[in-house]
Amino acid sequence: QVQLVESGGGLVQAGGSLRLSCAASGSIFRVNRMGWYRQAPGKQRELVAAITSGRDTNYADSVKGRFTISRDNAKNTVYLQMNSLKPEDTAVYYCSADVSSFSSSLRVYWGQGTQVTVSS
Repeated sequence: QVQLVESGGGLVQAGGSLRLSCAASGSIFRVNRMGWYRQAPGKQRELVAAITSGRDTNYADSVKGRFTISRDNAKNTVYLQMNSLKPEDTAVYYCSADVSSFSSSLRVYWGQGTQVTVSS
């Protein structure tokens, strides 16, 4: 069994910063791609940023230059540093990880989500 636990969401004023963390734990053999997605009310879930085990990254155009994704492979943890936040960044943020565990082949796991609210 694999679990993803997120932390770091909250309420911040426009222009402020937040840092999200997501730690994978359990019967993990290898963590491959990790990513952050978000879902605003009435909208579909969208990719915010992703990072491979080799630390190649990609970002949604809307967050380029403001958000930075990073990871600590030794801790199976991914981070999302969010700067210059805008009200349109308000959403529930979800962590995802492509994990090979000792009990199953590669599959995608999701965190429970953390609320990010940016006030104007």
